[in-house]
Amino acid sequence: MFPLKQLKKDAIPAALEKAERYRVLNEPTEAESICLDVLDVDPANQQALITLLLALTDQFQKSRGETFARALALLERVDGAFEKQYYRGILFERSAKARLSQGHPGARYSAFEEFSEALQRFEAAIPLQPAGHDDAVLRWNTCARYLNGHPEVHREPQGEHNEPMLE
Repeated sequence: MFPLKQLKKDAIPAALEKAERYRVLNEPTEAESICLDVLDVDPANQQALITLLLALTDQFQKSRGETFARALALLERVDGAFEKQYYRGILFERSAKARLSQGHPGARYSAFEEFSEALQRFEAAIPLQPAGHDDAVLRWNTCARYLNGHPEVHREPQGEHNEPMLE
């Protein structure tokens, strides 16, 4: 095992900039590592918590299950009523999209449920958002447009069950 080195407190702002850059470069595991280093030094750092949460959602395409659970648990450490609702919406929206891209049987139904949860969270965040920021409105509209444009993504009809196929 290799012991981890501790980040210096005065290096946190530059480290967080690097984490954002790695997210932009589609390297979420690098961003995750940096955020974990920051949180090791400053456990309540909101920018690191949110960047880590988003870096985890960037990984949903590869490993949704465990990563979703980690992101959901991390959300409990985020401050602010708006932030909790908004980022919970982001988690469910990105999870829905990951489900659809993976194409498992029944994905369109479970994705619909997750999009519905995202819409509820964004709706709850709208009256809480800071003046001059309509982020929750923008995310709500994105989900609504996706669902409006993809009628195959819908609630599972009553009585229809997705039984695993036997080979």
